[in-house]
Amino acid sequence: MNQQLIISGVGGQGILFITRLLAETAIHKGLPVLTSETHGMAQRGGIVISHLKVGDFSSPLVMPGQADGLLALKAETVALHRHFLNNGGWIVANATSLAVVETEHPLATMDADTVALAMGNPQSVNLIVLGRALAEPDRIFCTPAEVERTIHQKLAGKKKQLEGAMAAFRAGLQGS
Repeated sequence: MNQQLIISGVGGQGILFITRLLAETAIHKGLPVLTSETHGMAQRGGIVISHLKVGDFSSPLVMPGQADGLLALKAETVALHRHFLNNGGWIVANATSLAVVETEHPLATMDADTVALAMGNPQSVNLIVLGRALAEPDRIFCTPAEVERTIHQKLAGKKKQLEGAMAAFRAGLQGS
């Protein structure tokens, strides 16, 4: 099992949180994992990109043309980071269906901003997009149940945060 993912958005969207969730899920499965991130002007809404490699790799950076998937928490980052995708790569984006124009790669969108606001949890966009990515079986190296176990472990003892995180993740799994 080798998979390379790019997770992108802007500072404050929880890109590093979902990267860690996926990395810890890989570790629980006994898979080798490498991560790297670029923060830029993250504290001021600047671009953040995270590289995640699961499998037998020696460098944490995903090279252009090598990523299996792109999770874009902000629609604008699709154009900035799709060059990382390989020919069979896919995109899951927080966007309305018309906000992202992509013809080269399979694209799944969800207006995660609207869903998160409706849930009263605007910080949950990241988990909604992750759920949307996992809604299609075998897209990512892990299952929704495995990610849920990791969420439970990370948020153990934080009942309110756990409930919000699980609701957001499951909203993404249901798609839209």
